[in-house]
Amino acid sequence: MKSNQQRRQEIKAHRLRRNAQKARALNARPVDRPLETVAVTPARLQATHSYGIPDFVQRGYYQDRPFHCKDCGKAELWTAAQQQWWYEEAQGDVWTVAVRCRACRQQERMRKAEARRVHLEGLAMKRERLA
Repeated sequence: MKSNQQRRQEIKAHRLRRNAQKARALNARPVDRPLETVAVTPARLQATHSYGIPDFVQRGYYQDRPFHCKDCGKAELWTAAQQQWWYEEAQGDVWTVAVRCRACRQQERMRKAEARRVHLEGLAMKRERLA
């Protein structure tokens, strides 16, 4: 009879073999990509614990994706190159998509930084009063 640790090691090895086979299968098939698209490198994507596969991985390439900014409503385009950077370089979650334009993203970052600064100042004042 096997111990739990041995069984867990077997399961882990099996999962690694299965994931390697899937990666080989995805990379092995030829992909006819339209112009202005960027190829996906599945091995560089962040691991996900979902049952599904993102559409760009199934397709084999990133393509420009239009969206409307959720703050200002402006129509924007999330380019294939930007998607590749987000998913493969920055290791962003494969299920996220762009929702804000550049100007609104910068404004949101400043708002969060200011809120963080005010919060930390409040904590510092509270510590001074208690000390």
